[in-house]
Amino acid sequence: MLLSVFKTDGDAGTEPLKERGDLIGENQQPNIKTREEACRWAVMRVRALIADERDWVVNTANAAAAIFESWKEVSWAGFYLMKQGELVLGPFQGKPACRRIQVGKGVCGTAVSERRTQIVPDVHQFPGHIACDGGSNSEIVVPMMRDGEVIGVIDLDSYSFNRFDEREGQALEQIAQMLAQDCDWNL
Repeated sequence: MLLSVFKTDGDAGTEPLKERGDLIGENQQPNIKTREEACRWAVMRVRALIADERDWVVNTANAAAAIFESWKEVSWAGFYLMKQGELVLGPFQGKPACRRIQVGKGVCGTAVSERRTQIVPDVHQFPGHIACDGGSNSEIVVPMMRDGEVIGVIDLDSYSFNRFDEREGQALEQIAQMLAQDCDWNL
């Protein structure tokens, strides 16, 4: 399988990799200059990391790490997974986090109850925001859907206000879809 990544010399073209293992093994991020490039890189990176692997723990752990390293100004990136009617903390990168979140509570629980992406430019203005890290100022949460049911969410926080927009939303929705379809979810 051949993948293309952005050249690191600033050229807008692409340069093919020899094998998927080159992308995973070298762990080198290209010289990303725009948010759009960072979004494309995150999707490509996760796609490469989860290829030929079905275990949800392995894939969500690697996805959290790839997302965390792909975007600037992200203070926390991770997963909450549906278990017995509530969200339970899954693999993540960042400071320790809330262990359980009720559906309908906070940004994560709202994403589940409304079954749609939540982009919050200022978490202090979000009614019922759950502050796992008091330094967080903006957040994006994307539900992961399988067979019409929410199985979990991807959650990103930032210390910057207004950090996330539709660009990150669309990239995370692609990642959520890949994970929902390509993992064995034996929760």
